Amino acid sequence: MDGEYGGYHRGLRPGHVFIRVARGMGRSECFLVQTRYQVRIVNNEQTRDWHSEVLTDHSTDGQSCADRPGRWGSDAQATHCREGEVGYNVSLAGTMGDTQKSQTISTESQRIAKKAACKSGLSFCDQAWGRPPLLVRESSLVKIRMLAESDPEMVFTSLAHRIDLSLLEKSFRQVRTSKSAGVDGITAEEYAENLDKNLYNLYQRLRRGQYVATPVKRIWIDKEGGEKRPIGIPALEDKIVQCAAASILNVIFDVNFYDFSHAFRKGHSQHMAIHELRENCRNLNIGWIVSADITGLFDNIDHGHLRDFVKRRVNDGGILRLIGKWLNAGVMEEGVLSHPGKGTPQGGVISPVLSNIFLHYVLDDWVVKKALPRMKGKCFIIRWADDFIIGCELESDAGRIMDVLPKRFNRYGLALHPGKTRVIPFRKPTSKVERKGTFDFLGFTFYWGKSRRGYWVIKKKTARKRLHRFMKRLWQWCKANRHDAMDEQYKVLCSKLRGFYQYYGVCGNYKALEVVFEHAERAWRRWLSRRSHTGKVLFEDLRRTYPLPLPRIVHNNI
Repeated sequence: MDGEYGGYHRGLRPGHVFIRVARGMGRSECFLVQTRYQVRIVNNEQTRDWHSEVLTDHSTDGQSCADRPGRWGSDAQATHCREGEVGYNVSLAGTMGDTQKSQTISTESQRIAKKAACKSGLSFCDQAWGRPPLLVRESSLVKIRMLAESDPEMVFTSLAHRIDLSLLEKSFRQVRTSKSAGVDGITAEEYAENLDKNLYNLYQRLRRGQYVATPVKRIWIDKEGGEKRPIGIPALEDKIVQCAAASILNVIFDVNFYDFSHAFRKGHSQHMAIHELRENCRNLNIGWIVSADITGLFDNIDHGHLRDFVKRRVNDGGILRLIGKWLNAGVMEEGVLSHPGKGTPQGGVISPVLSNIFLHYVLDDWVVKKALPRMKGKCFIIRWADDFIIGCELESDAGRIMDVLPKRFNRYGLALHPGKTRVIPFRKPTSKVERKGTFDFLGFTFYWGKSRRGYWVIKKKTARKRLHRFMKRLWQWCKANRHDAMDEQYKVLCSKLRGFYQYYGVCGNYKALEVVFEHAERAWRRWLSRRSHTGKVLFEDLRRTYPLPLPRIVHNNI
């Protein structure tokens, strides 16, 4: 074979290794091939000799594929020889043609293959590694996204095999920042000590159907109004598998989600939602706002309806069984195991995408296809998780929506919060219309106010409850940590203020940022002065030595 030939080969299956790599590393550490592989044969005799030595000792009949007659890699599909459960054996001798469903080479796979080849003592690994390795792995979901975008009604029936070692490792990198441990008490640091072995064992359990979901650990956090909010903490391995499954579901269902649904989606944010809300109110001449909140969305999702919604696009038994295991794993609270029978744990990695799928069919799709066409005036909807705003030009349209919304949610086992769901007049003030009506959304209060030029515009400011809550927690933190080192206190306090500015630093909200800054200075000075009876701290000294970040507007176009 003259020159260089780059082609793909589909004959390889999970379980294959390189012969010489396996000899150099030992059977337990050999480089396992997981998905499909890209094959490149070059005009280097030494490289070609090594390429032809592919493992063939896994066949059940004891005869290698390299010893068998026949021509491999023609333009038709590659010829296989069965080997049992581990897959297929393939000889790479001869000419190989390009086949369908090819995948690209990942940089991480190149690094792993090079490391494996060098460990095996191959002499050419350093001098000829400018080209891609012989066999590399890839778990890209690009083709799934392309298929989902090409046909929004396509139903995927074979997805579970996409959860391979590469995707599990990527998922671990995403969830390892979480320091909370589930009922098993295993943290990300402990799991990472023997990461390759742990992920391989997890992958084998998934492949054999032996994976068992662990009950979710439930804790309670404070909520506004003195209420408590339940938070579920899954075990680390459950987080990893849920993250992998969520990435696949997001790729498929993101095509169906509407642009006004902003929660838990890549490329969307709270600031996009509030900007779109303001522009719609201004451009569509909105006079009435339906502000609604769903009571306990994550705790009341019906499993049967959720399964039906998922099957509209994903009808793979492996994925559906995984979701069923997580939903029915139970909740562990103070040593007592319970099975609620409905809901998905708030705090689980898979819960956001499942809630988005559920509300897409319960609310979003229904509003777009059923409700809005029946309205007499202009309307719009903006949703973030279980909070949503419906704007109407006419009061009659707002009343009709308020009449039918509770019935729609009751049909699927949900209910609207009676204290947070209401119709608000939000017409532009004129000489005949008084300025009245404000509403809260995503921590901001929207209201009509005059600009510097004297025009009526829609303005935003930090909601009163959110402002008081942040200032109260800031005061409590300064009190509880006043005996810590000054440098450490200063670092954390600056981080808290920058986080507040980063979210609430929008046009027209500078006053709230200034109030928070002055409160932080007073609280820090007060509790530093109370560390001892002779330790009074002056504002001048504190500002000169440890200057806190000043308020600033971060988002000028919102």
